[in-house]
Amino acid sequence: MFGIVRPCSHHLGEGLKTQWMAHLCGLCLALRKDHGQFSRIVTNYDGLLISVLTEAQAERSTDWRRTAGPCPLRGMRTASVAQGEGARLAAAVSLVLASAKVRDHVADGDGLLARGPVAAAARRVAKGWDRAGAKVGSAVGFDTAVLVDAVDRQLELEALAGPGTSLLTVTEPTETATAAAFAHTAWLAGRPGNAGPLAEAGRLFGRLAHLLDAVEDQAADAEAGAWNPLTATGTSIAEARRLADDALHGIRLALNDVEFTEQRLAHMLLAHELRRSVDRTFGSTTCSHQQPGAGGPQGFGPPPSGFGGQHPGDGPYGGGSGNPYGGGPGNPYGGGAGGPVGPGGPGGPGGFGGGPAPEQPKGRRGFWAGCGMFFVVCCTCQMCCAESYEGPWTRKKREGCCHSCDCNCGSCDCCCPCDGC
Repeated sequence: MFGIVRPCSHHLGEGLKTQWMAHLCGLCLALRKDHGQFSRIVTNYDGLLISVLTEAQAERSTDWRRTAGPCPLRGMRTASVAQGEGARLAAAVSLVLASAKVRDHVADGDGLLARGPVAAAARRVAKGWDRAGAKVGSAVGFDTAVLVDAVDRQLELEALAGPGTSLLTVTEPTETATAAAFAHTAWLAGRPGNAGPLAEAGRLFGRLAHLLDAVEDQAADAEAGAWNPLTATGTSIAEARRLADDALHGIRLALNDVEFTEQRLAHMLLAHELRRSVDRTFGSTTCSHQQPGAGGPQGFGPPPSGFGGQHPGDGPYGGGSGNPYGGGPGNPYGGGAGGPVGPGGPGGPGGFGGGPAPEQPKGRRGFWAGCGMFFVVCCTCQMCCAESYEGPWTRKKREGCCHSCDCNCGSCDCCCPCDGC
């Protein structure tokens, strides 16, 4: 639920980082205000993009911010946080999509949800979130039925998908849902002319979210015997990367047609950080537009550990050691014997950078166990201030969002020809 756009504080700079945190805290507090403490568990990084886009289009107002009291997630510090219709729309979307996630876990029988009483309790929670999301959505003029319909169609399409099915057929419901949410920010901001290009940006963002989630989870899904869109449709990693690059380009073009009041944060997240997210997921060490080179098509090598990149500390959720896609016999991504990179691969035996094959990641936690761990890392400030912590559900290593990173924060201007950089 944490999302795909996880910016590094070095990339954002102090000013944009403060704005980003204001929207993140604003989403969290909007959930608490309207739906109670437990609903804060659905706070996610992608959801705050709704709040960011609304504010980026709206005329300047002193009502955009309020001072929030001390919070454990901020190290018991006060902060200026976003408020208003953008944050409430983000909360409504987050609740409905989190409800869908719970129902999906129940359907798959993940962890404790395989037990009847626990599954029944989870379904009640999901129904409550659906009602709450619909109520808040209605208050800001957004019909969440489009999201619920997309979730229902997603399950139907997955049941019918097989080898030869277009991957875009599977991603369509997600695209439709995110397009509707992005477009509604134009109406909230009083700029209806922006609805068209924002719908296109949202559609392509939904495609990217689905693609990156599929790539990240493919190995774990194969081990667990779970459904994965890439495996089910027979789509190669190279084709997934091509679709991701096309989506990135389309988002940049769509943003150029949007009339913003202040676009810096929205542009940074949707043009720059989204590209970095794609590069991290596919393990790219070069610009995504470059010709194929060492490491495979499009210049990408073995997928990284968790959300990190090729170098220790790359991005806010650094990869490096602990890469589950290191070399080894039969690994289709690694640099060891049996991988397409060839014996030894770039950097010698054992995958990228050499060395022995790392340990495989721990198994994912069930939904409720993950919820419990989420509150642990929240209340101990790990999510905000820790150098690294274990993801509540995935158990992958992540870095606290306020912690300084050691990544290579140089920019690649050639990858983003758009204005406003």
